[in-house]
Amino acid sequence: VQLVESGGGLVQAGGSVRLSCAASGRAFSGFAMGWFRQAPGKEREFVAAIRWSGGSTYYADSVKGRFTISRDNGQNTVYLQMNSLRPEDTAVYYCAADTYAPENWGSVYEYDYKGQGTQVTVSS
Repeated sequence: VQLVESGGGLVQAGGSVRLSCAASGRAFSGFAMGWFRQAPGKEREFVAAIRWSGGSTYYADSVKGRFTISRDNGQNTVYLQMNSLRPEDTAVYYCAADTYAPENWGSVYEYDYKGQGTQVTVSS
């Protein structure tokens, strides 16, 4: 499975960005998908996740109400809509896929596949 993120860039605080993650190689519709991020000098942290059906979503407290995860199984793509961005959201954002629903949605180690990441920089 290959995961390719896109949509990152430089945005002002308060602005919005939508990230995309395109999957290829296996049946995407069965995968649980997640987004993680890593800021310089910090550990990789959980941002959001979504079940294969899209019926359940999970968010880190720091992004609840600002970020929305969604997926289009027909396009083999998962999205992360990020609104009301803050400088502390600056990080490399990674998508991840798991063949089955992770026992711990917030642990990157539970996911079988990870992308290379896309940089998001929020200026103050």
